[in-house]
Amino acid sequence: MAAFLRMQSASGIVMLVCLFSVLAFATALDKGKLVSLDGINYWVGGIAVSRLPSSAIVNWNWTVSDIVPLTVIRTNATTFTSDNLKETVATFTASDDVFGLSFLEVIFLQYDGQGQVQFESALDLHSKILGNKLTIISSEYQPQPPLAQANLQKSLPNGPYFISPRTGDIFKAFRLYSDHQLAFTEGAVSDEMGGFVSLPAATEGAMTKSIAVPSRLYYTPTTDRPLAGLRCGVKDIFDLKGLRTSGGNRAFYDLYPARNTTSSAIQRLIDAGVVIVGKMGTVQFANGDNPTADWVDFHCPFNPRGDGYQAPGGSSSGPGAGIASYDWLDIAIGSDTGGSMRNPGSLQGVFANRPSTGAIDLDHVLPLCHDIDTVGVFARDAEIWSTTMHAWYPNFTDYQKYPTKIFYQNSSFPDANTDAGSLLEALVQKVETFLGARREYVDIATRWEETHPNNAPSNLTELLNTTYAILTSVGQYRSLALPFYADYAAKHNDRQPFVNPGPLKRWQWGQDNGGDYAYNLALKNKTIFRIWWEAEGYGRADLHTCSEGVYVYPYSKGETQYRNVYTSAPTEPPMGFKDGRISIMADVPDFVVPVGEIPYNSTVSFRTEYMPVTMSFVAARGCDFMLANLIRDLQADSILKPVSTGPKMYP
Repeated sequence: MAAFLRMQSASGIVMLVCLFSVLAFATALDKGKLVSLDGINYWVGGIAVSRLPSSAIVNWNWTVSDIVPLTVIRTNATTFTSDNLKETVATFTASDDVFGLSFLEVIFLQYDGQGQVQFESALDLHSKILGNKLTIISSEYQPQPPLAQANLQKSLPNGPYFISPRTGDIFKAFRLYSDHQLAFTEGAVSDEMGGFVSLPAATEGAMTKSIAVPSRLYYTPTTDRPLAGLRCGVKDIFDLKGLRTSGGNRAFYDLYPARNTTSSAIQRLIDAGVVIVGKMGTVQFANGDNPTADWVDFHCPFNPRGDGYQAPGGSSSGPGAGIASYDWLDIAIGSDTGGSMRNPGSLQGVFANRPSTGAIDLDHVLPLCHDIDTVGVFARDAEIWSTTMHAWYPNFTDYQKYPTKIFYQNSSFPDANTDAGSLLEALVQKVETFLGARREYVDIATRWEETHPNNAPSNLTELLNTTYAILTSVGQYRSLALPFYADYAAKHNDRQPFVNPGPLKRWQWGQDNGGDYAYNLALKNKTIFRIWWEAEGYGRADLHTCSEGVYVYPYSKGETQYRNVYTSAPTEPPMGFKDGRISIMADVPDFVVPVGEIPYNSTVSFRTEYMPVTMSFVAARGCDFMLANLIRDLQADSILKPVSTGPKMYP
């Protein structure tokens, strides 16, 4: 009995030791800290990026004992003066939204030149005026008591940081912004090991999340990293290592663990220097739902334009809303299968593209239809937009000469005497002048009737009426729904997960209307159109300009789409053929650009508000860089303009 008790006691000790070990391990996982400076909230990264000897700072009496703001200043000046300091602080303040004067509490001055240099004694007095308590100089400077002298364990770029006086550990500084438009599903920060962690910080806000952005001063674009420092949100259908993927569905998010791989499309952006700050809202499984009516699992992001209660479009709703709302976000990544980039881009008046099909690998991306899925980028500025596409897509040729044909279908455009029509007509005229071209009036339906293949109907709508509907409803049912249902049932005693009405109805419609057989026929019809478009239509290639011409059509005309309007229940996927379907069926690029905005009388604000007018530019397959260059140059020539965030594109 005594032996048994001793054994039990020993087992208890072992269990306690194990328990304490687990607890000790848990407390060692530093997930960062929330700090407020001058009324601004910051998240202090939990992973040290460098270190200073604690002896350099330990003798100072800090008001906050565990974390202190620090500014790293790198200089080549042989004598660093108070004027140098003032100029540096002014530059930091003007170019970075994370840096503030509070970060001057500790200054580390790193000399990047050759040999020992001088340090102006008057600098110490000036730094005190700026709120500085301690200036530390690197070893290249001649000793200047009582200034501390030390070297960083690992070199750091310019900018604001936080330092622990106790350990000397230095951490990146992230400014916290509130996602008041509900554009994000989750904030994210790098784990500094090739993956991400969900942002473990929150500030006040009704249903809002906090998004952490690092200092812009940390990054300098180079040839190898042309997108260095661009802050980017990613639609929540892309896998990011360390984070779960929701696809806009709670059951899907809960069922599958954090991903162990980042989508190669997103990894290319990261390799080019992009900073991922979070995942963004999507219509469930990238389908097409109406806000309020069909969004059940997640809340629909808010379009900032007009009265703030217009639909954001879908399915890349969060990325579109985020770019139109937040100055601190530079680009956002979404997908386009049937208009999921172009629709949010048009309703929020930003630059948005559907690339040529196959522009980039789509591994570790939730599919709508593998045969027509694409991914694109939102931006407020054509220069950033074009630069991103050039760095991102791997397989396009960079044409600098532009087509001299503009294909223009009269029936697509509103009357030039209307508000929207006059904006669109003015743009077409300016593009004609820029290209040295005159528009060529076309009629796609008539052209098809006259030149269609013998094995196809003479009516184009008859050929393509259900093509998109079948490809997406059947394609997603077999590639996503079936494995999702099986995995969920296996874990939840044969229960079926909840799915929003939209995708559920589409999946069922696809099975009721031919399933796999109909899919193969739809793919055949799509191929018939693509071959015709490239040979007899308006997507012919050109040796010198890539595309024989540019097909233009209006994507949005300033119409309202209130999110508080009750709509009928979904019955089937979208049918028919229209301008927006050309790029899907022909695999060609379709780029939406902001043109202007027109007034409307809001039933929400009871004031005059403004909604965007946008135009699409379509070119031959593979001519993405030519289009990107053209639109960039149209902006450089002031024919197009960058847009602002908030209710108006051009306040």
